[in-house]
Amino acid sequence: MAEKVKLSKDGSSIDFVQSDSIPSSVKKFRQGPEIEGFYRFVYENDLQKEALVILEKIILARKEKKKSVLVKK
Repeated sequence: MAEKVKLSKDGSSIDFVQSDSIPSSVKKFRQGPEIEGFYRFVYENDLQKEALVILEKIILARKEKKKSVLVKK
């Protein structure tokens, strides 16, 4: 199996292997090589709390954007 995440020796950069196909379901999306690589990187570098904060900010921003679109209609 090919390595999905390549971390430089000094840890300053990450290279994810990208797939050409678009997942057709949420389950397949989560199992995609980019997402698996991201999850692995977060776990191996003990960044779960930081990743949660980032994801919460993204979710809030999307909710606000969706709310503003609904209000404009």
